[in-house]
Amino acid sequence: MIRRVDLRGQNLTKSEINSLIPRAKLDVAAAMAAIEPILETVRTGSEADLIALGQKFDGVAPQSIRVPKAELTAALANLDLAIRESLEIAAARIRKVHQDQIRETKISEVEPGATVTEKWIPVDRVGLYVPGGRAVYPSSVLMNVIPAQIAKVPSIAVASPPQIDNNGWPNATILATCELLGIEEVYAIGGAQAVALFAYGMDGVCEKTDMVTGPGNIYVAAAKRALRGVIGIDSEAGPTEIAVLADSSAIAADVATDLISQAEHDVIAASVLVTDSVELAKQVESELIVRVAKTKHSERVSTALSSQQSAIVIVDGIQQGLEVVNAYAAEHLEIQTRNAKLDAAQIRNAGAVFIGRYTPVSLGDYAAGSNHVLPTGGCACHSSGLSVQSFLRGIHFVEYNKQSFEAIAKTVVTLANSEDLPAHGEAVTARFENE
Repeated sequence: MIRRVDLRGQNLTKSEINSLIPRAKLDVAAAMAAIEPILETVRTGSEADLIALGQKFDGVAPQSIRVPKAELTAALANLDLAIRESLEIAAARIRKVHQDQIRETKISEVEPGATVTEKWIPVDRVGLYVPGGRAVYPSSVLMNVIPAQIAKVPSIAVASPPQIDNNGWPNATILATCELLGIEEVYAIGGAQAVALFAYGMDGVCEKTDMVTGPGNIYVAAAKRALRGVIGIDSEAGPTEIAVLADSSAIAADVATDLISQAEHDVIAASVLVTDSVELAKQVESELIVRVAKTKHSERVSTALSSQQSAIVIVDGIQQGLEVVNAYAAEHLEIQTRNAKLDAAQIRNAGAVFIGRYTPVSLGDYAAGSNHVLPTGGCACHSSGLSVQSFLRGIHFVEYNKQSFEAIAKTVVTLANSEDLPAHGEAVTARFENE
């Protein structure tokens, strides 16, 4: 069901490791070509065109692109009380963690009379995308909206695909979650067209946003790439992935169910176990055979686990395992070893790290308090997950008085001339001409 990769006795480079544990092949360039007509339709079209796109790609034409407030109110009123309570608990934990991310204004006095003040200013308006394909994700509403609210973004809009089983409106639980969080601007639109609507805006439908965040399929990723510059983005976001670093102390059933949990997202999801225990590898393989057959989305899971992006990787020891997972830079990384906390301290590259038996990725997906919008495809080696900082911009406010200006003037003129930019220096010396 799942292939093995034996790295014992090998000293491999990062590139060599990633060639042996490849991600699923995604042709974003082809997707970009496919969405060009969609982007142009949104840029030049009308609400009727957007409704037609909903019919074409989602199988249902929404009554309007903007979801009426009454639908949000009704969705929350009709929400199962257990689900509401769970959303409220998760929201409180997410809010606690993200509240602690707020940056304060910092004033640096370079010398007396010379200051640089760094202020953190929220983005004026953001569009938050919540997927609605094989599954719907009210949890993604929490993960997108709460950091934006804590950052004090003045204008927040949410888009999610129209659903056949909800009269062309987005999923009812998604609508209820928006209402729960106080979001009233919600649009029944998905895919590349949603990103384009946020990027371009449309008269009488939706005001242009400055930024779009949230995960989605390859067409959402392609739209983000195509419209980068027209609109700010968080990341392109590829298929979900989990890596588990485990030794013989790990319990095979735990590991197997964690691998399955991410594989049920998509046939191109990646599930990777890295272990120095051949016995654990065998036990996990046995558990997978039994548990995949019993899980609800067994066909999807089986395809994901048997494809090239999933594997059990055998290493000489945990130190080599750490090298492998740091090279792989997984979206989600679990550490299930005897010294999990110490081993986790050596992790440099991961979207989020889950330490010990009682911290499965599922916890982070919903209610740990951490954010589940994370870098995929190896991007964790250079990018962070969604946070309050995603919605803030650091701006420097520079102020020098006359004395401090005079003290540094010669340095500026010298450096300007060294770069053959004399007018830069003249902009300094001109200040002395009328004294």
